[in-house]
Parts: sequence; C-alpha cells; structure tokens
Amino acid sequence: MNNFKKLIPLVLLAALPFVSFGQKINWQNLDLKKDSIFGISTEKAYTDLLKGKKSTPVLVAVLDGGVDLNHEDLKRVIWTNKKEIAGNGVDDDKNGYVDDLHGWNFLGGKNGSIEFEALELTRLVRRDNARFAGVTAANVPEKDKTAYETFIKNRTEVEKELATAKSNLAGISGFKFVLDAVVKKIGKENPTKADFEAFKSEDAQAMRVREAVLNVLNEMDFKTFYETQIAEGVKYYTTQVNYNYNVDYDPRAIVGDNPNDSKERFYGNNDIKGPDALHGSHVAGIIGADRTNKIGVMGVADNIMIMGVRNTPNGDERDKDVANAIRYAADNGAKVINMSFGKGYSWDKAAVDEAVKYAVSKDVLLVHAAGNENADIDVESNFPNQKYLDGGVASSWLTVGASGPKDDETLKAAFSNYGKTSVDVFAPGVRITSTVPDNKYIEEDGTSMAAPVVTGLAALIRSYYPKLTAMQVKEIIMKSVVKVNHNVSTMKGAETVSIPFADLCVTGGIVNAYNALKLAATYK
Repeated sequence: MNNFKKLIPLVLLAALPFVSFGQKINWQNLDLKKDSIFGISTEKAYTDLLKGKKSTPVLVAVLDGGVDLNHEDLKRVIWTNKKEIAGNGVDDDKNGYVDDLHGWNFLGGKNGSIEFEALELTRLVRRDNARFAGVTAANVPEKDKTAYETFIKNRTEVEKELATAKSNLAGISGFKFVLDAVVKKIGKENPTKADFEAFKSEDAQAMRVREAVLNVLNEMDFKTFYETQIAEGVKYYTTQVNYNYNVDYDPRAIVGDNPNDSKERFYGNNDIKGPDALHGSHVAGIIGADRTNKIGVMGVADNIMIMGVRNTPNGDERDKDVANAIRYAADNGAKVINMSFGKGYSWDKAAVDEAVKYAVSKDVLLVHAAGNENADIDVESNFPNQKYLDGGVASSWLTVGASGPKDDETLKAAFSNYGKTSVDVFAPGVRITSTVPDNKYIEEDGTSMAAPVVTGLAALIRSYYPKLTAMQVKEIIMKSVVKVNHNVSTMKGAETVSIPFADLCVTGGIVNAYNALKLAATYK
C-alpha cells in the first residue's frame, strides 16, 4: 500500500466520477437537498444553526508533508506558539523543541529536510538484506526460518514493484515525448480540443496520442491535463524508481538521529513547510481555510488554529516520526489531529500505539485517511490504525473513506479503501479544491481530502461545544451521518460490481455538519 501523498493509480483515476456541476469549489460544504450535491451541509449549518453563536478557537494538528504558513488563505489561521520567542535559538517553553513557533519538523536537521523516502517495505528489505547476508533456504537456522521466508517474500515484492515502476515510467515518458512533439506542431502552449481535432499526421503514434488527449479534453483543459497527469505522472514514477523502491536510498543522515531508536524524541527542526508542502497545505485548507477574507476557498471550521507537524515524506513515513508527531501535537494543545497518510507495513507499531494511547488520554480526537487502493482494509493491512497490538482499540479515533458529489452508484470514490468494521465514515474526497503553496489552489482526489473534511467537522463541533470530550465528538459524528440506502459501484479485480454502501463502513453513511451540530446541542 502506497503513501497517500502519491498519485491515485491511473487505472482508478480513469474511473473517477467527474463532477458535472461545473466543478464548484467548496462542494464538500454544500447540502444534498438544497444544492443536489452530496456535501456535508456545512453552509446550511452556519446559516441555520450557528449564526450569532459564540465559539472558542480549537487547535488542529496537521501531521503531513508540510504546510505553507504564508498562504493568503491560511496565514490568519496558523498557530503561533506564544511561549516561544522567534529566532533566538532558545527552547523558551522548555518543551524540547527550539523555536517551534508554528509546529515542528521531524524530517529535518541542521542542514535541511528530507523530501523523498523509501517505502516501509523497501526499508524492511534493506534491514533484512544485512540480517540474512549469506543465508539461503538450505542453511537458514530453524529459529529464523519464518523471518527469512518473510524477507524473501518482501524482497520479491519490492523487485516486482520496481520493475513495474520502471515500465510505467518508460510508458508515460514515451507518451510525453510524442505529446510534446504534437503540441510543438500545433504551435500553441495550451491547445484547445478544436486544435487537436484539426491536427493530422502520418505518424500513427502521434494520432494515437491525439485520440487519447481528445478523450480527456471534455473534462479539463489541456494545461491542467498535462500538469496534473503527464508531468505529475513522470514525477511520480521517477520517484518510485529512484527513491521508493530503491533499497540503497536512505536519506536519514539529513536528520541526524538514530532512526532505529523509537524512544528518541528530540530531533528535527522548526521548518513546518519543508521542501514540498502541497499535500499538507491542501489538507489544511480543507480543514480551516479563512472563511472571512472572501478569497480562495472556505474551510469547514471557522475558528481554528492550524499546527503544522512534518512527519510524512514523499514515500512512507517512519513509525518513530508518526509517534513523535502525535505526542508533540497532544503535548502542545491540539484537540484534533489529522493524519492523511498511511502504509501497508509497519516497522514499530508498538511505538505508534503508545503515542495514540497518550493522545487519547489527553482528550484528542485522531482522524485518519482510509487509503486510496480500493481495498477492503478489514482484510488488508493499513497502518497506522485504531487497533492496538495488545487487543485494545483507540476510543477517540475515526477512519475516513472518500465519497463523490452524486447520490448515485458513483457515490463511493473509485479509489477509496473501505471496511465494514475498519472504516467509520465516508466524506467528500473527489475533486476537492484547496490551498497549495504560493497562494495557489488546485483540485485533488483522495481519502487524504476526505479525512480533513471530518477533521474540520470535529473542530467545528469542539469550537461551538468546547465541553464535549473527544469520544463524545466521535460519537456525534458517527450518529449523525446521512445514511446511504442504495448500492454503489466498485472494482473487484478487473470487474465492476455493485455493493450496498452500508457494507463500506461502520455507519453506512456520509458525515453531515448540520445533523452533527443539532445533535451536539442535545449533549451535556
């Protein structure tokens, strides 16, 4: 299972239900009955329930790849640690993190920050390459036999995925090469559908590329297609080949810690933006982009502070960093933690479990994205998760799947993971427009977008009803979903099947801000 920062697999992307209502920004906040769009009724809640009511600010931690604290739609809501004096090189609040003005970066060191990382599976293979050097099936000690068999299985998987990534990179690079030649002949930087229709060539490859482009230009302009699918696709598979599945790649020296010591707490730097803040900034905007400035987009919550905590590289996050990020957020006052990341293997789940238990004890609600592989995570591994190794379950944890805008068979996002017992709720996660670095806004798909919708809702409830506990807020969100009483389409292998939406998650529904706030008002 890949990190959620990565592109949704192209085969699933092709199946996405394109938004036919003009791609309204903020569709996730609209109302099904009023707007005929399956949002979470945020605007209805503000208009009908919250007008004139007082709220208190809620601190929300975005555990991610980085947040652009200077974005025009985020800068007003970025948390500032008032106990810390900027730039003096002193740990003024004595929390162990020097100059942590707006959060902390567990992927940084004295000379910069990690951008790319190997996947957890690749790191496990690297570890076991050393452990089983010179060992074969014939001479492996009996006590190590199971571990050795797991190593061989993992190594085979990495080699297979690397070969696939190399093939995909060659394929999309070849497509890009021909497409660039076609665009050069057309003579326009951003050619229209009519330009491609008028293009003729004796070159069969050029004509096949022309047909492929024409198929997508009904839904987006050429520039958007080129940037988000072609250029991004080349970057995606290049990253897989050079970093994610490269057993020789290990950037941890940048941080300067001992990556195998999960008890080590105090390392990193205070650069919460890092080298690639697109994903984290997008998440932050969904949660709480400024609702008062009449520009850009509007977050779900109107009175929050965003704490940026970098723990997610372009690759798989390390359990050590996840655990420390959770502890940092809980210790510094976060009441809701958004975690739009995940992986299929875990190096040290026990360390993460202990951090989650600590956050739960501090009355923190943790919100986690379910993942983008269209997998049933009741049966397939997905980390981190709410199930502890000791058999217990995190009481204030929500796992979120992604839904689309239409109340029909396309409601389940084609890519979204699901699970009758492992996923709690669904929320909008298809073509969500939000903030990205340099004062820009783009659409993104993923459960990474659905989780912050729920995080925003949790923060909204906690800001207007600050005496409610994290467990009560979770209960309210789950009890107030809009139940979905029809089947939806999903892929099972190569086949499209129809299954009841009720089988996708615990609640069988989409979160709803209006219902949740009405219910919250009845709690004591």
